[in-house]
Amino acid sequence: MVTPVKDTAAMIAGMAPVLDPVLYHFCTGPEALAAHAIATFREDEGLSLILSDETASAHGLQSDLPMQRITLSVHSALDGVGLTAAVASVLAEAGIACNMVAGLHHDHAFVPAEDAPRAVALLVDLAGQA
Repeated sequence: MVTPVKDTAAMIAGMAPVLDPVLYHFCTGPEALAAHAIATFREDEGLSLILSDETASAHGLQSDLPMQRITLSVHSALDGVGLTAAVASVLAEAGIACNMVAGLHHDHAFVPAEDAPRAVALLVDLAGQA
């Protein structure tokens, strides 16, 4: 079992961002689609889903903003502090929108597809500076 990284500088230095080529859409849909989502969240307004472009298209749920996922490969601790802030800050300074989703093992930054290559380059540079 890999020990989660908690130190801020170590999380940033080891984030090793990986771009997922799949396009994703944040949308609301029926409970039946939850099994096809890579992530869900229950909000007062309904079930939020992150669906692949293929699944969203098949159900008429494409959004106006296709996103790409950048996985931060470091196994970050759930109580680690600063990784999300560092990632969001460097992307914000570059004018890139970022929606962070934390999993048990990794954090994932969803960015507009058109900005994804630039976002990865910025995160690789950030990791190199840590």
